[in-house]
Amino acid sequence: MNPLLGAEQAVLGSVLLDPGQLPHLEWLAPDHFYRPVHQALFAALRKLRNDGHPALAAGKSVPLSWVTDAVDEAGLHVRGLTAAYVHTLISACPRAAHAPVYGRMVLEGAIHRSVAAHAIRLHQAARADALQGEVEGALHCADVLTAVLGDLAQRWGTEPRPIAPATPPAGAPTAPPPVRADHVAEDERFLLAVLAERPGAMDEVVGWLWPGDFADPAHGQLYRCLGALHHRGEPIDRITLLWEAQRRGLLADGTLSSGQITAICDSLGVDSAEWLGELVIRSSVTRTAATSARAVQALAENEALAPGRLINHALHALGPLDEVRTRWQMANGRPAPTPAAPAPSPTGPPPVQVHAALARSTPRPASPLSARPGSTPTPAAARPPARGHS
Repeated sequence: MNPLLGAEQAVLGSVLLDPGQLPHLEWLAPDHFYRPVHQALFAALRKLRNDGHPALAAGKSVPLSWVTDAVDEAGLHVRGLTAAYVHTLISACPRAAHAPVYGRMVLEGAIHRSVAAHAIRLHQAARADALQGEVEGALHCADVLTAVLGDLAQRWGTEPRPIAPATPPAGAPTAPPPVRADHVAEDERFLLAVLAERPGAMDEVVGWLWPGDFADPAHGQLYRCLGALHHRGEPIDRITLLWEAQRRGLLADGTLSSGQITAICDSLGVDSAEWLGELVIRSSVTRTAATSARAVQALAENEALAPGRLINHALHALGPLDEVRTRWQMANGRPAPTPAAPAPSPTGPPPVQVHAALARSTPRPASPLSARPGSTPTPAAARPPARGHS
């Protein structure tokens, strides 16, 4: 059986066996369940509790109406739920008292699914913006993902802070497939031609355009050469640019050739360097958003990654997008909006949720009697009678 499916069934089975477990699961929401039938049933059980169902006042024996009424209420919102499946849920619960631990497992699966879904939306928005020459859709999805990570951190009971993973997430490419690569490369060549031929053009872009913003690594290296000449206050033309490229070893290792540099410098550089630079950094925003989205998705699909680490690694993967967004705002003359950090809960996570986490992670100490050689084992403690349906 899938562990997540087993955890969802165990949570529902525990509440069906013992309605008194519901107050210990206030932090668990119906949409945290993966299966729609489980969502509907958990919502129905909560509704019956809020409506004051007689089962809540019952003694050790839970009335059968608690089960039948839950099936009837859930059946109003989902199809396919039968009494036979409900009894399957009951039999899937080893111990009703372990409901908070099972619920924390369900929440863990929900966190992975939610982060993956929002990462996919970010990637789709970045691809769409790249085709349309926009950035707003990708930046909005990135803000939503950041807010979701903060909310999930509060639900899980951890502090959201960017932490780099020890190893890059498997399956995350270093760069997404190029979108409109011919147009992007043409914009970059035109920009380099303007910067090489027009005195003072570097002043228009040097404050916010970086070599890493160029899709073509060779163009980025050539921009780095232009920046070095500008920083030293030396004249910029095709000869000084070729010499700087040689000094940096770019001609020897094949990154650039004298023919490439000459062709770029011979291009007609009649456009505004600032306008062309904005086109280049706009393309950089969408590429970075797509790369960050793929990295976050790869993290979310790693089921072995604990939710706290997943959230913090995902925030770290969004860091490059925040940095290039800041420079994009500078290029457009607008201050970059500062995303509001989620306010930590004054009371922290619910105590029962903390207890559930400790129950999953803290090993029980060995019994002194079992550790003593030759000791006679004591009879097993009698298991308390389970609450049955009458």
